[in-house]
Amino acid sequence: MSASQSQSLASSSAEAYDRLSQLRPSFQQTMLRIKNPTASLKFYTEVMGMTHVDTYDFNDMGFSLYFLQSFDEGAKPALEPGSVDAHKHLWSTQGTVLELTHNHEDSGEVYHAGNEEGDGFGHIAFNCDDVYASCNRLEEQGVTFKKKPDEGRMKGLAFAYDPDGYWVEIVPRSDKSEIKQEFNLSQTMMRIKDPARSLPFYRDGMGMTLVRESHYPEANFSNYFLATLPPGTPPPTHDPQDRDASKGYVGALHGPVLELTHNHGTENDPDFKHKNGNEQGKRGFGHIGFLVDDVDEACAAIEAAGGELAKRPEGGKMQGLAFALDPDGYMVEIVKRGGYGDAFQPYK
Repeated sequence: MSASQSQSLASSSAEAYDRLSQLRPSFQQTMLRIKNPTASLKFYTEVMGMTHVDTYDFNDMGFSLYFLQSFDEGAKPALEPGSVDAHKHLWSTQGTVLELTHNHEDSGEVYHAGNEEGDGFGHIAFNCDDVYASCNRLEEQGVTFKKKPDEGRMKGLAFAYDPDGYWVEIVPRSDKSEIKQEFNLSQTMMRIKDPARSLPFYRDGMGMTLVRESHYPEANFSNYFLATLPPGTPPPTHDPQDRDASKGYVGALHGPVLELTHNHGTENDPDFKHKNGNEQGKRGFGHIGFLVDDVDEACAAIEAAGGELAKRPEGGKMQGLAFALDPDGYMVEIVKRGGYGDAFQPYK
């Protein structure tokens, strides 16, 4: 490809991403597969303080979806999971939910928690005021740990296991935080091959704001933190590479950030590709999802930018929602903001 052709392609992608961003994409969900809803719901509601906001049972297709969300004190809505009001909230929320998918038939499959060779998904995370005190309380409730806060080189943060073995990072809030509840869902981490491709997709296309950027040349990796800022929120004035300012800003957010981790050098290997969590024998993490004003227009813009669709809006039983593939092949669900009709369903 000539230099002029590359410039033309970059220009057309930028224009397509601008069209996509005008549809107000907002980071709305992270999906994990689970084996035992009773155990997982207890862990995330009773232990991590989330609220079970909605449920979908698809008995004809053999699976159920459970949606959980972190709320600060006094902000928790009165919702009955499965109700129209719950659906309305779920598909209109300005926050981000954790979607737990339970396949009814027990095939004996053990879901893969990630973090093995070639895996893309890393972990979810929760912020708290005092990592040491909160981890002590977690341990008293029977939670086990990959790493406790006083272990390893990175003191002051921890990795707990959820009932399916997914890594749950426990991270300190900043002194700028005004959050009152003990825990709030604070991040989803995915590994990326090339920031030059992933950042434009999420920042320029999906409308996220780069709020922190950390580089560790001695360890050969970089982290990029992106957030969907609530409407009316002014963009941060700090340089994302300003360590103290960016760390303080991210540590005070209530909504989760998307943490993209780049291991240096992967961008130069044409054969390198992360596993996206949906391969046979490696299934666990499934996708992230965004709300948009118009699913068809969003899909057209993604394709115009050179992206691919795993499911078109008109395809399958659940018409009206789509799945795109991000530059690393992760599944990105695209759902209409507010849902469809008086029942506020995500599909037609």
